[in-house]
Amino acid sequence: MKLAFLGLGLMGAPMARRVLAAGHDVTVWNRSPDKAAPFAEAGAHVAASAAEAVREAEAVILMLENGPVVERVLFGGVAEAVPPGAVVADMSSIKPAEAQDHAARLAERGVHHVDAPVSGGTTAAEAGTLAIMAGGEAEPFARVEPALRAMGRPVLIGPHGAGQLAKLANQVIVGVTIGAVAEALMLAARGGADPAKVREALRGGFAESRILELHAQRMIERDFATRGRCVTHLKDLDNALDAAERLGLESVPYSALTADLYRGLIESQGDPDHSALLLELERRNPRTDARQEVEA
Repeated sequence: MKLAFLGLGLMGAPMARRVLAAGHDVTVWNRSPDKAAPFAEAGAHVAASAAEAVREAEAVILMLENGPVVERVLFGGVAEAVPPGAVVADMSSIKPAEAQDHAARLAERGVHHVDAPVSGGTTAAEAGTLAIMAGGEAEPFARVEPALRAMGRPVLIGPHGAGQLAKLANQVIVGVTIGAVAEALMLAARGGADPAKVREALRGGFAESRILELHAQRMIERDFATRGRCVTHLKDLDNALDAAERLGLESVPYSALTADLYRGLIESQGDPDHSALLLELERRNPRTDARQEVEA
């Protein structure tokens, strides 16, 4: 399949390498050309512009930062250049309403659209084991599915926007669970328990999860090198709150609280790994000497 891959960031680069390794004819583009240059050595074509990248593509894959960026790239030259009948698979995480709008506008040009956001982080992107949640029509999905399978496990969820809704559900679960694990480990440590031993004891019980397995270990090791960006997770939580409002949900307290925690973390720490939510909880619960409190 002749593919154009637009966006070679933290997630996009390993995803594009998986597609290239699967034998597809790939043209890549990135806003920063230096990120695209190494792909030429791996056998990809490197385009000078997004419009140039898509001119002969059967399918276009986007992995961009957010909805406004997708809008600028998609309707700032790509939609006019992509051949009619091609499939645009947007793997960025954006609002469901944005995905539905993009699908309708592309359909007017005879171009198909699939929203296909992912979960699994850079580790899964490199291994080709991403969870891929797709929204759109069955026939275009089937056409782009071989390329998606090079990156992970694609599942067609429902109509346009359904993939983005599934991704928001994923991000709510992940964000809230990171917060719960961080709070639990902080509680255990403050009481004198060894957090590493607490994690070990909980493994295999009802609290078991990938978050307890991976993110708790990062918290224990204080390893907050960025694998999943806080600003990206906050963007997804804000999108979940927007979707909830549009759907008439009046109370989504876990999403709202977790978004507030990430907002505070970003203000105080910048953009570390999302497991660094522990730092925000610690900031809100400063250590004090118990004897000093009594004496005071």
